[in-house]
Amino acid sequence: GFKAVNDTLGHPAGDALLRLVSERLQGVVRGSDLVARLGGDEFAIVQASCAGREDAQALAERILEALAQPFSLDGELISIGTSVGIAMVPQDANSPDELLKAADIALYCAKEAGRGTFCFFDPSMDAHLQARQAIKLTLRGALSRGEFELHYQPLVDLGTRRVNSFEALLRWRHPERGMVSPTDFIPVAEETGLIVPIGEWVLEEACRRAASWPDDIGVAVNLSPIQFKSKTLVQAVDQALKRSGLKPSRLQLEITESVLLHDNAVSLKVLQDLRYLGVKIAMDDFGTGYSSLSYLRSFSFDKIKLDRSFVRDLSERPECEAIVRAVAGLASGLSITTTAEGIETAEQLDVLLANGYNEGQGYLFGRPIGRAEVASVIE
Repeated sequence: GFKAVNDTLGHPAGDALLRLVSERLQGVVRGSDLVARLGGDEFAIVQASCAGREDAQALAERILEALAQPFSLDGELISIGTSVGIAMVPQDANSPDELLKAADIALYCAKEAGRGTFCFFDPSMDAHLQARQAIKLTLRGALSRGEFELHYQPLVDLGTRRVNSFEALLRWRHPERGMVSPTDFIPVAEETGLIVPIGEWVLEEACRRAASWPDDIGVAVNLSPIQFKSKTLVQAVDQALKRSGLKPSRLQLEITESVLLHDNAVSLKVLQDLRYLGVKIAMDDFGTGYSSLSYLRSFSFDKIKLDRSFVRDLSERPECEAIVRAVAGLASGLSITTTAEGIETAEQLDVLLANGYNEGQGYLFGRPIGRAEVASVIE
């Protein structure tokens, strides 16, 4: 969150924050340890008399706890995030350069794991990063080479058991590696900014395909937070609709809470502009974030999609059914359609029906299929 402080409060505030961070770091180390700023918002600590992994882990935990407390800048409370990578001598490195490289790789993996945590270096991490770099290199030309395709998973009206829409899911058919998992290439596409042109292709392709379906069958497209920052999203959606001739109300755009976490006012303006086009807006993975309820107050969503984790654990965890019931009641009071993801068993379906859910999606109704198979599902 350091860049956001610079951007919103100015570089003097960013400099002041760096000094405060330095003070807190110096407060959690011992006198024999060295604290240094490498540049930007990156610091390094050399733990000179470290007894082993336990000592290093204890220091990492002290760092995370110390920097998790808000900072006061010009009367404003600022919260930042921290990730820690750890490398040890001699098992991970034999020189200062190797040690820094190993720690940097561990730091990268800590960020990838969700931030706010620490990771020890492991040789397998280097192989993982090499594989990720290979994906990054080949991903750049994948769109122009026509290697992407969309698969479609049905969403079913639970009252009639009829398919009323399909969710378009991006797939990458690599000429040498075969199908690459979205969990492997989507984060890389977001990191490099390639998700913006790829996302525009998804919108174009999904709308074009859906235009050939019956008029009462819609299509859902997932949007990345990076697309919201591109400032071309509304235009891309508008163009996809006009070129395909698809009625706007048949397009549903799915966002996650992370879209609204930063630049809330800007994101809400984008959502309002999209709504003006006539498309439907759904909040995906509902219930997993900490501000989902406040966002329902900020914007009138057409649909909320209950995260699959609550459906998966329905039979093992009673609190999941309580959450399922609460979300259904909330949505009913706000006149919002409810969709449950990840339905795999008849027992799960019975609970969701009993609680008044409108739509369902999951292997019980159908797995993602290629475009050629959609016609047979609709029929």
